[in-house]
Amino acid sequence: MRRINGTSLILLAIAATVGVLIFPIWAYEDRSGTGLANLEAETVSTDWGPLTATDRDFLVKVRLAGLWELPAGQQAIERAPTRAVRDAGDHLVVGHTDLDRRARDVGAKLGVELPNQPTSQQQGWLKELTAAEGTEYQRKFANILRVAHGKVFGLIAQVRHNTRNTLIRELADAANVTVLDHITMLEKTGMVDFDAIAAEEAGAATASPSGPPPPSSSVIPSPVPVQPGPGASVTSRPSAAPPAGDGGATGGGNADGGQPAGSAP
Repeated sequence: MRRINGTSLILLAIAATVGVLIFPIWAYEDRSGTGLANLEAETVSTDWGPLTATDRDFLVKVRLAGLWELPAGQQAIERAPTRAVRDAGDHLVVGHTDLDRRARDVGAKLGVELPNQPTSQQQGWLKELTAAEGTEYQRKFANILRVAHGKVFGLIAQVRHNTRNTLIRELADAANVTVLDHITMLEKTGMVDFDAIAAEEAGAATASPSGPPPPSSSVIPSPVPVQPGPGASVTSRPSAAPPAGDGGATGGGNADGGQPAGSAP
């Protein structure tokens, strides 16, 4: 009886060991519930390549952006007391008119139903802007829209990197140019609160920064330029330096940035 019990224990131990070894292989082969399985389950085939749930979400967000940012831009053109804010509003109108046309065309080709009114949050932003006046209006305009553009900027990069659909890729290219232009114009107003934006993003972050530690002294040595290896051929030239006295690249001296409406430009 003792010998039988001992044999049984040995067989059980062997079975348990084999189970531990086999389980990782079985788990790897079973793709149900994994990110890859979810990707394929939510993807549909089109004449322009696979269309994922993220692709469709991006297309909807481009449409939604136009539904509230275009009227916000028009409002800035009509109400803002300074040229810089009116110029930003003009860029919003022109950019989202083009993007909205592209989004509706892509949606029709891919069979994606698009919304016809902004979200409740976006409607709330429009009401907040409508209720504000003067300097308060301009600051709200610059910051609400700058934050909104910054958030969608990350989605554009994700979609442009991952999409396998040519229509979505082309729309992401156009959106990237347009959104960056709008971010630039909003920042040129001089009213964007970068500290508030950084604090909001830090509060939403779930991981600690992984950059280098703060410098230990006030003098930071210049990095050594990267040189091509022996025999490497140089096929491009450095960018030309900006012409002397050209203030357009530096942003300093925009005489129109703070001129009240009706003043001499």
